[in-house]
Order: sequence, then structure tokens, then C-alpha cells
Amino acid sequence: MSSLLVFPGQGAQRVGMLHALPADVLEEASEALGEDVRLLDSAQALASTRAVQLCLLVVGVACARQLQHTPDYVAGLSIGAYPAAVIAGALDFSDAIRLVSLRGELMQSAYPHGYGMTALIGPDLSTVETLLAAVHSPDTPVYLANINADNQTVIAGSDEGMRRVAERIKGNGVAKRLAVSVPSHCALLEAPAQALAEAFVTLKAPRITYLSSTRARPIHTPEQLRDDLAFNMCRVVDWRGTVQSAVERGVRLQIELPPGAVLTGLSRRVFEHGTVIAFEGARLDTLQALLQEEARRHR
Repeated sequence: MSSLLVFPGQGAQRVGMLHALPADVLEEASEALGEDVRLLDSAQALASTRAVQLCLLVVGVACARQLQHTPDYVAGLSIGAYPAAVIAGALDFSDAIRLVSLRGELMQSAYPHGYGMTALIGPDLSTVETLLAAVHSPDTPVYLANINADNQTVIAGSDEGMRRVAERIKGNGVAKRLAVSVPSHCALLEAPAQALAEAFVTLKAPRITYLSSTRARPIHTPEQLRDDLAFNMCRVVDWRGTVQSAVERGVRLQIELPPGAVLTGLSRRVFEHGTVIAFEGARLDTLQALLQEEARRHR
């Protein structure tokens, strides 16, 4: 039996998400960033991709540290990969702050307006791929971005391309525009990903097994991790496959770090046995006891 911590991606953010966190983490993050991170979680600030990504990093690391027990696996969806790498001991928190600040700036400046992401609930993957092939063009670029569940995918691209796909699934599903202002996890972000890769710091081998959400399998070396973190912005996320991979490796406890519980809902469809729970809404001592019990069984 094993345990897994998962960290959400953009779209999970909310106003005020930093304000209940321990002061030492906020001070550490502010020092690394050279500005007060407490100013990043206002409604106005969260209009910025950079602010959203920094907030998700800080919240994820701060709450995971409160658990005080080491999980067997970590995984993160998109920006969630960065707090996962920090908790795995492969990436220093202060380095993560600086890299995520750059990541957000690169993504935001590449597509400042007219692009984004849309969740499609209902149609299966093959149907979505057929629709994308019919709509995609140089004028209406639109791509598969996330495979979240058997009947839930996310597409990314131009506003017009996404609108046309959404129009075609009416009556057979729901299209929901996400609170993400850039076209993540597709070829449109290859150039920003390359720029981020060139700015990367030296990483360590993860002390906790790190599951890549784009490869849906563990990666173990600093070189593989650098590639995964730098280029995950332009690669399709296979979250369904990542969770399945964890279950196949014996994971029976998944804890989702804040904010929100979107990944908890997705994982319940894959976990036939075991416990899937979100940090938010649960007692800290309960989560700690669950981790401790899973570690005892694992031994």
C-alpha cells in the first residue's frame, strides 16, 4: 500500500488563498521573489498568469509541509508539478519561486489575449479528437490539452477555435471555459517552454517518487525532471493515466493539496479501493493519521 500527494493546476485558484498560510512560508517565498507574495492573491492580481502560478506553488508547498509525514509518491497537474518537485526534494523552494515567476511571464507574454482553455464534459476522447481535426486551422488553432477522465477532456487554443468546438458538442456534452488565459499543454507554447528550459537550475534526484502527469509514469533523474518541468506547458496532460499508474503501483491513499478538490473528484473514478481525500475540508490530524497508517502498511 502506498500514498500519493497531488497538486492542482490553474483554474483551482481563488481570491485570498494565501492569507491563512504560515508566516514563515510566505516570508521565504517573498524573499526569493523580491516582492510580497501576499499581494498576489487579490482578484485584480489573479488576472495575471504569473500571480496564479506563484500562488498555487506557495499554497501547495505550505500545506504539504503541514502534513509532516512523507508520502510515497507526488504528482502535479501542470503548474502543480513544481510544488510536487519541491516536496520530492528535487527542487529548492526558492528556485521554484523564481522559475515559476519566469514560467508565468513567458506564458502570459506569448498569448496576452484571445486564447485560453475549455473543459469538455461528456464526449469521449475519440469524439473530441475528431472535432479538433475538423475545426483546427492556422486561423482557428485548437488542440487537445488534458485527458482528465474517460468523459472529460480539456482543449486549448484560440477563442474562435474553442467556440467552434463547443458549438459542435451542443446536445452531447458541456463546454466550460476555464479560468486560464493562456493555451497551455499544446504546441502553441513550445517556444516559451524552450526559453524556460534554458533558464533552468540544477536539480536533484527526487527522494520521493515523482509521477510525471504528461508521461503518466515515474521519472527518476534530474535530467528527466528538468525536461518534464520545463516542457510540461506544451505537452498534453494525461491525468487519467497518471492516476491509473499510481493505482497500479499500489497507491491506496490520495490527498489533494489546496486549493479545491477537482483532482479528488477525478480520481474517485479510478480508485476502486482506498481513500481519496482533499486537504481542504479535512482535519489536519486526520490527514496525518491517514498518511501514518498507510506508511505502516507499506512497511
